[in-house]
Amino acid sequence: MSEGKNLIGVDIGSSAIKIAQIKEGRRGYGLVRLGYAPLAPQAIVDGHVMNAQAIVEALGRAFSEAKIRQREIALSISGQAVIIRKITVPLMTAAELDEQIQWEAEQHIPFDIKDVHVDYEVLRRRPEAGQMDLLLVAAKRDEINDYTQIARTAKLKPMVVDIDAFTVQNLFEVNRGIPPDQTFAIINVGASLASINIVSRGASAFTRDIGNGGNYITEQIQRKLGISFEQAEEFKCASVTSGPGGVPAQVIETIEQVCDSIAGEIQRSLDFFLATSGEGDMHRIYLTGGSSNLPALPAAIGRRARVAVELIQPMERITVEAKEVNQELLRLRAAQFCVSLGLAMRKDREKRS
Repeated sequence: MSEGKNLIGVDIGSSAIKIAQIKEGRRGYGLVRLGYAPLAPQAIVDGHVMNAQAIVEALGRAFSEAKIRQREIALSISGQAVIIRKITVPLMTAAELDEQIQWEAEQHIPFDIKDVHVDYEVLRRRPEAGQMDLLLVAAKRDEINDYTQIARTAKLKPMVVDIDAFTVQNLFEVNRGIPPDQTFAIINVGASLASINIVSRGASAFTRDIGNGGNYITEQIQRKLGISFEQAEEFKCASVTSGPGGVPAQVIETIEQVCDSIAGEIQRSLDFFLATSGEGDMHRIYLTGGSSNLPALPAAIGRRARVAVELIQPMERITVEAKEVNQELLRLRAAQFCVSLGLAMRKDREKRS
């Protein structure tokens, strides 16, 4: 249950910071501010903060250029610092579960329990079996502390730390709802990670992060053509804006090869879920993230998984409500804002439902 005012959604990615401010009213959600600031190379590597000062400065620029005065924010993390497990425990009250959850986490989390923050969500109660299904989440304290300390240094007030995959699911639910009778995947392919979230019977059933994304594609272009990372990134982006004819043929070949490789990793995760869950079919794959703009990626995922792939339209049920919103930024980079938009739906006073 959510109360209070919406927080500012701040997505600190490995290549850029994305910020969204939305307002919830009787007619739904409205976007009132949008901010974007590229990050210096290697500021974040594999989810780990390497250059805190560069991130603080980029946060300041993004908030200033977007003219956002509110300081209360929601952040998210992903990658190896996060472990998510679906577990089954005996049926118990909320008070009993709060007492028991640390012990349960110790049985399922491959980290020292003292080094992680633990949270959970009740997915399903099954009184007839005397059991309940939980989504158990553990995140490394050091990683959370790094991100929240950066925010505080930038004079921001972190109120919520969420998980990337779940923020995109929140946005998807607002736009489409969650069909209770379907099994589908929401995949967010960013610069350094591809986050897979499989939703089944109305709830998240499986999550996995793959350590390859848009930067891996750029690195392979760089290696094949013997050029700088920056030039390779320009070629990759130009293949979308100018079309295949606007870049060397070797760039298109490399993009298609690497996208097929990433699609193969995604397919193996989907196959593993279907083989171990007992679910019959995957109804659809929904794709987002900056790398989803490369036509070769959805084509390769659909071909490999043999499932229809649809690009998420993040603004499907969100209206632009202020002239201060940079419409060109939104047009060019909408797919990169799914995490920050999902975070912006969190509020400063929330109770566990």
